[in-house]
Amino acid sequence: MMEKKQLTRSNNRMIAGVCSGIADYFGWDVTLVRILYVLATFFTAFSGGIVYLILWVIMPERRRGEG
Repeated sequence: MMEKKQLTRSNNRMIAGVCSGIADYFGWDVTLVRILYVLATFFTAFSGGIVYLILWVIMPERRRGEG
């Protein structure tokens, strides 16, 4: 049976675990996601900061012992 994936904030975090949670969900390298996020934030007049805060609030935190 296929396991249902859920987008959660990771325990492998620098600030809130949003970027590493996204990287885990899609199977991407966390460093690449962080670099792309910083670049996107600068090129969108820092609106990425608002998006990050929103994701921090709405993404559930991964429970200890999961993944």
